[in-house]
Amino acid sequence: MEEINMKKIGFIGLGVMGIEMAANLLRKGFEVAVYNRTPGKADTLQALGAAVLETPAAVAAVSDVVITMISNDAAIREVYWGEHGIFAGARSGTTLIDSSTISPTLAKELAAAAEAIGAAFLDAPVTGSKPAAEGGTLVFMVGGDAGKLSEVENILLAMGRKVIPMGPNGSGSIAKLAHNTIVGINVVALAEGMAIAASGGIDGSAFVELVQSGGAASKAAEMKGPKLLEGNYDVQFSLELMLKDLRLSSVLSDSLNVPTPLLEASKSLFQVGDAMGFGALDMSSVGQAYEHWIGRKLSGGPSLKEN
Repeated sequence: MEEINMKKIGFIGLGVMGIEMAANLLRKGFEVAVYNRTPGKADTLQALGAAVLETPAAVAAVSDVVITMISNDAAIREVYWGEHGIFAGARSGTTLIDSSTISPTLAKELAAAAEAIGAAFLDAPVTGSKPAAEGGTLVFMVGGDAGKLSEVENILLAMGRKVIPMGPNGSGSIAKLAHNTIVGINVVALAEGMAIAASGGIDGSAFVELVQSGGAASKAAEMKGPKLLEGNYDVQFSLELMLKDLRLSSVLSDSLNVPTPLLEASKSLFQVGDAMGFGALDMSSVGQAYEHWIGRKLSGGPSLKEN
């Protein structure tokens, strides 16, 4: 067994993505201890051999590498700096890896706090959403020391297919926000184009096939086109999380003095979707706002106003 596989892994945050990432580590033979704020979420991992512990500090105390996958900045602060947080249990030599989407400022704060106790920190957010987490095909974009990254790269590749170094701490977070800006814009663009086509009497399936065959082809159309056609908004990546990411990206772009009119327009449309009650659904549910406005399904068909 390679030395890297002897490392004990801690995993904190067992949401839609985290539970699948931790499961892949267990299937690859890693020794994994887990913690989640919601009781019961770890039952399936326990069946795969995970040790379920009661606090983040307890996980950090028994782990060489701790990976976090948490929903937002406030939750990250509690998990790391809380009374029973990671920094209460981590020790010199521990490597901390955050795969959440957080602000670059917070990523740099975490790196500084880790350095103060002799630990290392990598901001390593992912792209790929739930299907990639399940299949172990995530892409990690990583900010932090290149040497430290090389030591844990095999761990990341147990959950994904590619690791891309982005630069110093904070760079992974910046890259993720820039990336998700494009994703959010693409999803809105797909819904808007489908709204035009549906209003003009075009069959939605034929239009999505056209999109995927032409210059408008995108990952968004590949993954979200079928969901919009079927009205299936089971969560791969929720609308409220995309809205959170776009808000973070808006703050970042303002700090960098970068004009982002498309980001702001897309953020506003996701805010509309959230206000309409779609926050907990897949981000493609923003298409329902367009269906409301045009009075028909994006798949085409008769006017909803006439039924």
